[in-house]
Amino acid sequence: MPDPRFRETRWTQVRRAKLDSPEGRQALSELCQSYYEPVTAFLRHTVADPDTALELSHAFFAKLLAGGAIARANEDQGRFRSYLLGALKHFLARQREAEGRLKRGAAIEHLSTDASPDGWPPLALPDPGQLSPDEAYDRQWALTVLQRAMESLQRECIHEGRGGFFEEAKPWLTGDAGHGDQKDLARSTGMNETALKVAIHRLRRRFRDRLRAEIAATLEHPEGIESELQALFAALERKSTNPGNHWPVPHQETGA
Repeated sequence: MPDPRFRETRWTQVRRAKLDSPEGRQALSELCQSYYEPVTAFLRHTVADPDTALELSHAFFAKLLAGGAIARANEDQGRFRSYLLGALKHFLARQREAEGRLKRGAAIEHLSTDASPDGWPPLALPDPGQLSPDEAYDRQWALTVLQRAMESLQRECIHEGRGGFFEEAKPWLTGDAGHGDQKDLARSTGMNETALKVAIHRLRRRFRDRLRAEIAATLEHPEGIESELQALFAALERKSTNPGNHWPVPHQETGA
């Protein structure tokens, strides 16, 4: 029997979003929210003026939310993030064509930001290091996937009454814990070291499951998960000069 996590993918949402229905519009809005930061990261590495990059980001998603461009989405392309990046580059090319037609050489025409849905994440900070726009897009995608997986696991732990343990054990999920820290954590949680190691191992496995579920949601077929995980790890390993946009590569077990 197919794994139920793979029945509802982002591509399924895209196909539903082609319908002129409240369900379709909601699905598309969720897609835009999930990919807002990667798209903005790409634009901030492409457009010199930060305000213009912001306006372009809002305009691009407004166009998707209007339902026209999304009708060309094809699940056979496999990965939603690849489709979205291609659509973004096409959108920018059209904007540049429009700019070239302006007789007085004015800057890119003003684009309304009013279409941005409420509750979107804060802007990704500019990362002017060695990353290309495509690399910035991939890296922010990886960071976003990790953050969504972490938030999903956090909600589960809070629901189980283990929110405090989750917060203390989180460094072992991100690979950010130092040697010897487990003794201190064992004392603070009242566990012996063996029980703590088992608890952390289980928490890592649950994080891995949440991460795989997030990846699966962006694919049409589950067999692509492993290659996407490798792409995620590769994107995280790329250099970034912005310390506020950093997340350590997760423990190797996460990609198992």
